[in-house]
Amino acid sequence: MEKIVEAVIGLFITKPDFVTVLADKQVECGQDVILTCQANTEDVTVSWEKNGQKLYCVEGKHDVSKDDTNCVLEISNAVDGDEGNYTVTLSNSLGSTSCSALVRIITKEWRKVEWKQERMLNSLKTFQICNEVQELRFLVCGPVGTGKSSTINTIRSIFEGRQFIDCLAAAGSTTSHTLCYERFKIANAGGSFPFAFNDIMGAEKDSGVLSEDIISALRGHMKEGYTFNAQTPLSESSHYYNKNPTLSDQMHCLVFVMPADTISTQDKKFLQKMKSVIKAASSMGMPQVVFMTRVDLACPLTKEKLQNVYKSKKIKDNMQKCSYELGVPLNRIFPVMNYHEQIHMNEDINCLMLDALTKIIYWANDYVLKKSSQQ
Repeated sequence: MEKIVEAVIGLFITKPDFVTVLADKQVECGQDVILTCQANTEDVTVSWEKNGQKLYCVEGKHDVSKDDTNCVLEISNAVDGDEGNYTVTLSNSLGSTSCSALVRIITKEWRKVEWKQERMLNSLKTFQICNEVQELRFLVCGPVGTGKSSTINTIRSIFEGRQFIDCLAAAGSTTSHTLCYERFKIANAGGSFPFAFNDIMGAEKDSGVLSEDIISALRGHMKEGYTFNAQTPLSESSHYYNKNPTLSDQMHCLVFVMPADTISTQDKKFLQKMKSVIKAASSMGMPQVVFMTRVDLACPLTKEKLQNVYKSKKIKDNMQKCSYELGVPLNRIFPVMNYHEQIHMNEDINCLMLDALTKIIYWANDYVLKKSSQQ
C-alpha cells in the first residue's frame, strides 16, 4: 500500500528547473542586495552557497525566503565582504539544479577625476616652467613588460591627438626592448612642451637595468645614447659619463611604472633593487611617484568601465600594497591605463593619465625651484 501511495505522489512531483535564474548584481557599499529566481515547481528544497561554501545566514544580514515558486536571498547593508559568487540549488526526489550570480560591491568613489580632458590638457599646454631649467625631466623606470615604454607612448599620443609607437614596448615580454638611454620630448606647435621623459632599460630581479645605472641617470651622469649592460654599470671613464652634471642634466622626478595586476607577486629581489633607487632619490629630495598600469587587467569592474577605477576595492587594495612594498605614499600613486589594445583615442584613458600629469609636472617644478635656491 505504501509503495502505491509513493508512486501516486511521484506522479505529481516535477523535476526541478528554473523559470528565471539569478542575475548578477553590482551595488554600492551600504545598499541592499536582492537575488531572486523562480522555480518551475513549489516542491523543492532551496539551499544557498557563497563561493562554493554553504551560506550561513547571519541575523540582520541575510534573509532567505521562498514564496510559492519564488526563491529570494536578501543581503542587507552590503559591505566588501559580501562580494562573491552566490549559488542557489533546487532539489527534490527527482533531482537537483543550480544557478549562480556574481555580486560586486562598489566602494564609494574615494578620489575624484575630471573625466573631461580639455581643461587639463589646456592647463599643461599653457604651463609656465620656472626659469632655472629649459625643461622638466622625468625618469621612467619599472619591471620589464609592465607598460614603461607604453606609458611614454600614451603621454605623447594624448598631446599629439594620435597614437604613437616610437618608444618600443615589450608588451608583457620578459626581455626589455629598451636597450639605450633615450629622451622623448612632447611636440608642440612650433616646438615642444617644457617637459621630457627619459626611458630606461626594464628592471628584473637578477638582470635588466642595474640600480647603479638608474641612480646615475637620476643624478645626470648618464648621457643619451648609452647602451645598457646588465652586468656592468656605467663607468666614469665612459664617453657617456657626464662628470659635472648641472640641474638641467639631472632628473626632476622619478616615475615608477608598476603593474596593477601583479603587484602582489613582484619578486623581493626586484623590490629591493627599486628601494635602493628610492633611497637615492630621497637623498636628493626628488619627488617619486608610481604610475600603476594595467588597471583594466587587475579588476573586471575597471575593465568594464574605466571611470570605476576609484570605486574599485581591488584597485585600492593594490595601491595600498604598492605603497607598502615601495614606501611611496598613497597620494603619489596613480592608477593609469595605457593604449595597448585600442586603435582609436579614448578620452577616459587620456583623463586618467592627464590627472596624474597635472600633479607631477608641478611637483617636478617645485623640486627644481628648491634645488636652485639651495645652489
